[in-house]
Amino acid sequence: MIKAFAAGVILSTGFIHVLPDAFDKLRSPRLGDHPWKFPFTGFVAMCTAMGTLMVDALGTVYFKKFHMRTTQQTEAIGDQEEDHTEHVHVHVRATHDHAHGLSSDYSSGSSQLLRHRVISQVLELGIIVHSVIIGISLGASEDPKEIKPLVAALTFHQFFEGMGLGSCITQAKFENNAIAIMGLFFALTTPVGIGIGMAISEGYDENSQKALIFEGIFNAASAGILIYMALVDLLAADFMNDRVLNSTHLQFRATFSLLLGAGLMSLLAKWA
Repeated sequence: MIKAFAAGVILSTGFIHVLPDAFDKLRSPRLGDHPWKFPFTGFVAMCTAMGTLMVDALGTVYFKKFHMRTTQQTEAIGDQEEDHTEHVHVHVRATHDHAHGLSSDYSSGSSQLLRHRVISQVLELGIIVHSVIIGISLGASEDPKEIKPLVAALTFHQFFEGMGLGSCITQAKFENNAIAIMGLFFALTTPVGIGIGMAISEGYDENSQKALIFEGIFNAASAGILIYMALVDLLAADFMNDRVLNSTHLQFRATFSLLLGAGLMSLLAKWA
């Protein structure tokens, strides 16, 4: 239920918060007609979503091969310490079969854990890109009347995104050091963005062509990542799981959590 809530938050962030802002930036009259008549926002989001798919797949394959290679090296060391010929023969045969087809334990356990780790890392990348952009925008703002409600709204915004990322990191079962590093990156990206915005506020014009293009393209890229991750890696993976499909009660609770997360995050669009 928590993961479904988080997926709703992330999906709403991509569709309601980030993508419309990217459209506004790249369709601004200040950019002129050429070459921005082309729908770059949708194009960038589409390319980023496809790129995320490739990174997702390649990352999963890499981690699987790394895990298998490490396992085989460990088994080889154990084989050298064994003196019984028959045992060595059987073990080598098992290792050969393991290399060509994953065992059921690996498929259901280690493989799923590797997927969760790739998902959490790619998801954090998308959230970090978005967090830096909104931090720069907030830091460069000079009107207190705009800043106060924006800070309150962004606090809830980051809180819900943090829940989404946190649920994925929990499933990934990283070591404590890795969890601390990922949490630190998430916690510091918006303040760092605010600091950058404050540092460049005197010469920074958010309505200039460079600023509009920069923020628009990066927001579109972030939206592509978040939408792909929410739909493919979070929602599809869980809602099509046998455990959920075989339980009407669990389906209802997960769907309610999804709608609640998406609804609350959409509501925040009134202020941020």
